[in-house]
Amino acid sequence: MTTPDQPPPVHAPISLPHGPAICYSGYRRGQSPDSRIYPSVDEIREDLHLLARHWRLLRLYDCSAHAQRVLQVIEEDQLPFQVMLGAYLAAEVSNPGCPWGGLHSDDQLAANRLENQAELERLVQLATQHSGVVFSVAVGNEATVDWTDHLVPVERMIEHVRWVKARLTQPVTFCENYVPWQTKLQDLVAELDFISVHTYPLWEYKPIHEALAYTQDNVVSVARLYPDKPVVITEAGWCTHSNGRGMHAGDAVPELQALYYQDLMNWTNADGVLCFVFEAFDEPWKGSPDPLEPEKHWGLFNVDRQPKPVIRSLYPELPVAHAGHVANHPA
Repeated sequence: MTTPDQPPPVHAPISLPHGPAICYSGYRRGQSPDSRIYPSVDEIREDLHLLARHWRLLRLYDCSAHAQRVLQVIEEDQLPFQVMLGAYLAAEVSNPGCPWGGLHSDDQLAANRLENQAELERLVQLATQHSGVVFSVAVGNEATVDWTDHLVPVERMIEHVRWVKARLTQPVTFCENYVPWQTKLQDLVAELDFISVHTYPLWEYKPIHEALAYTQDNVVSVARLYPDKPVVITEAGWCTHSNGRGMHAGDAVPELQALYYQDLMNWTNADGVLCFVFEAFDEPWKGSPDPLEPEKHWGLFNVDRQPKPVIRSLYPELPVAHAGHVANHPA
C-alpha cells in the first residue's frame, strides 16, 4: 500500500494507441511456459523483426523471462512497438465447472496466491522499468469465466487491480471472454481504465457468414452496459486445423481464417476499434498431445514462422505455410 509520504501515481485521462495489434507468444517446439523453457533472445529478436514489418502493438500474457526478453529486444533494437503487458494469475479457488481440471489442493491454492502476488510485483517492476514501451497493463487473463482452470474470485481481482493501480501510471485492464463482462464483472469494471474483451465465433460453432456479426454483437453487448468505459478487443481470431473439439472441424481451415481476418480488420479499422488479433504464431505446446488440437493452430504464421494464406501478401518472399502441414511435436 502507499504511505502518506508516497502518494499514489497520478493517472492521466485514458489514452490508448491505435494501429495494427497482435497477441505475441513466441514458444516454439520443445518450449512452453509450463516447463519454463523460454524462447531465446535471438529467437525473440527474429520474431519481433518479422512482426515489426506490419504490427505496432503487441500483447504479452505474463511477466516471465519471455516478456523480459521481448521488452529487452524492443529497446535494444529500437523497434516501433508499444506493449500491453499482462500478468498471469493462477487459480486462487477451485473450479468444479472446469472440464479439464479446475480442482486444486489447499496447499496448491495457497502457493498460487503467493505466486500471484510475486507476478504482480514483476508486472509493476517491468512496466516501470520499460515505461516508454509498456502503454498499459492487464491484471489477469480469462480468470473469471465459468470454464477457467485458474479461477480468481471477483473480489480478489478487485484487490489485485487496486494494488497495481496504486503503483503504476499506465492504464489498467483485465482480459476476459465477453460473457462475464455481461454478468459478474460490474464491480470490477468500476476499478478498470478500460475493458478488454475476447470473442471467438469459431469456438461457438458459428459459420463464417455469421462470424463478423457475432463478433460485433459480443463487443456491443459489453459496450452498451458500460458507456463510459473504452472497450478493446484483446483476442479475436480463427484457427486453421482442428480435431473437432469445441468447433466444426471443417470450418478450421486457412481459407476461412483469411476471410474472418479481413472482415475483422475492415470493421475495426473503419470503426476505430483497437483489436489484438489472436495470434502471431502457432504454439505446439498448447492443449492436448493431438497434433490437430485446435489450441495449437491460431497463428497467422505456423510454428516454423511461415506465413499462412491470411498474411501471404505481407511476406511474399517467405516460404508459404502448406495447408496440410501440422506440427506434430508438442512440448
